[in-house]
Amino acid sequence: MTLDLIATRPDALPVGHILAGRFVLRPVRRSDAGLFAMYAGDKRVAEATRSIPHPLPPGTAEAFVTRAMIGKGDEQIWVMDGSANGLAEVLGVISLKRMDEERWNRAQSEISYWVAPAFWNTGFASEAVRAMVDANPLHSRTIFAEVFQDNPGSARVLTNAGFQYLGDAETFSVARNARVPTWTYLRKLG
Repeated sequence: MTLDLIATRPDALPVGHILAGRFVLRPVRRSDAGLFAMYAGDKRVAEATRSIPHPLPPGTAEAFVTRAMIGKGDEQIWVMDGSANGLAEVLGVISLKRMDEERWNRAQSEISYWVAPAFWNTGFASEAVRAMVDANPLHSRTIFAEVFQDNPGSARVLTNAGFQYLGDAETFSVARNARVPTWTYLRKLG
């Protein structure tokens, strides 16, 4: 099914999918593991994240897929899939993670994403973040984000999606085996 058909018939979009410009955000499936391993195994991708190790240990991509498919816990994960529009089946990944317990009722989440290096500087990250904010599947009142200070492109993705700079911090990067300076952003939703 092409995105043109989906755009004219929004009801044609499968449950759990979010239209994101030139691609859809869809749930993770088993067949994604190979491309996840290839892309996340790239040092440039791993070093732009907190949690992806480098080199990528065997079985890591499969474990990620299993965790994402089970869907339990406080994080929901989507694949940026361009196959309906003649693009790659996996362009990257985007996730939302609840930041607090329901009993606190603050409705806060954190958005994270990565795009495969072959698709950098194409606008895919911007389309994915805007679509996720617009869909707001976790019904968040506030969405936070954090980017490494040596990744100004990701900071632009956030500011272009209406996120406001909150401050400087630092976090540990598994791939870098070091604490890395970060910029923190937030987006308040109605």
